[in-house]
Amino acid sequence: MHIRLINPNSTASMTNQALESALRVASAGTHVTAVNPTETPVSIEGSLDEALAVPDMLSEIRKGEEQGVDAYVIACFDDPGLHAAREVARGPVIGICQAAVQVAMTISRRFSVVTTLPRSVPIIEDIVQAYGAGHHCRAVHAIDLPVLGLEEDPETAERLLIDVIERSKVEDRAETIILGCAGMSSLCERLAKATGVPVIDGVTAALKIAEALVGAGYSTSKVNAYNYPRQKQAASAGGLAPQRLAMNG
Repeated sequence: MHIRLINPNSTASMTNQALESALRVASAGTHVTAVNPTETPVSIEGSLDEALAVPDMLSEIRKGEEQGVDAYVIACFDDPGLHAAREVARGPVIGICQAAVQVAMTISRRFSVVTTLPRSVPIIEDIVQAYGAGHHCRAVHAIDLPVLGLEEDPETAERLLIDVIERSKVEDRAETIILGCAGMSSLCERLAKATGVPVIDGVTAALKIAEALVGAGYSTSKVNAYNYPRQKQAASAGGLAPQRLAMNG
C-alpha cells in the first residue's frame, strides 16, 4: 500500500522529521511518502494559517489521487481541512489529532495534551470536544514555544515538555499524554522514557490507523457527506462558463 503524509505548512525539515517518525513504525511492504506545499505558511499557528494552508493541501491530495495513493495522513495537529480532504480522496484520510485522541481513549481513561503556543489551546480544546473526547481530556497545556522553535532549540523544547508532562501526571492525573504538534514527533520515545507515562505521537498513530484501514479494505464513503464535490457552472454575461472544479468521481 502507498500512504502519503502531507504536511500542510511549507517547512520541508518538519516534513522530513514527520516522515522519519512514520517510517519507524511502518509495516514491511508499506510505501510511505511525504510532501508539503511550498507557498503555505511556514508553520500552522492559528485559524488564519489553517485557512491559508488548506487549498494547497487539497491540491496535494488531488495529485496523490492521480498517482494511486491509498491513504493520506494530514500531519498537523489542528487537522486542517480534514472533512474537505475526505471529499476529494477515495481512500482514508487521517488527521493526527483524531488519531492520537482515538489511541489515547483506547489505552487510557484520561489524557492531557501538550502543545506549543497558548493560542493553540482553545483550538485543540474545541477539536477534542468535537471528536467526543472532551470528558476524557483532563487539560490542554502549552509550553509557550513557537512551532519552529521545536527545531531551533530542541533541548529547551524537550526540557519544557518534560516539565509539563510531569506536572500533568500529578495535577491532571493524566494517564497518557498526547503531543499536540507534528513537530514534536521525534521526541515521543524520549519523553515517554523520561517521564514514565505513555506519550502518543499523532503522526505514528495516524500512520498505523491508515495501514489498518487500507489493509482491511475500507475506503472513504461516497454516500452523501463525503461524496466527491459536484460539478458546477457559474453564470456569466455570455452564458454559462465552466467553474474551476474539484475532483469528481
